[in-house]
Amino acid sequence: MYEKALATNQRLKSRLQTSKQELTVIQDQVQRAQKERPGDSSSDMLEAEKKESWSLKKRISDMEEQLKAKAELKMENQRLKDENGALIRVITKLSK
Repeated sequence: MYEKALATNQRLKSRLQTSKQELTVIQDQVQRAQKERPGDSSSDMLEAEKKESWSLKKRISDMEEQLKAKAELKMENQRLKDENGALIRVITKLSK
């Protein structure tokens, strides 16, 4: 059970790191696009920006959920470590 939680924790850390990198790349692209675009405010550009903004907000929301899950897994990991230590102590005492 501990190994499973640890593996899940590692997998989530990896996904979170990948998502953070993707977010950074997308934010850079948005900044470059805003600097390069001409001063016109066509409705197509506004729609695209709204969609991109919505997409980024959704990604941020997903990342926040992943961070919450990571925190919960860390607490579960610590609880399992403590429980494992207690069981080892009991087994040690019983084997004497």
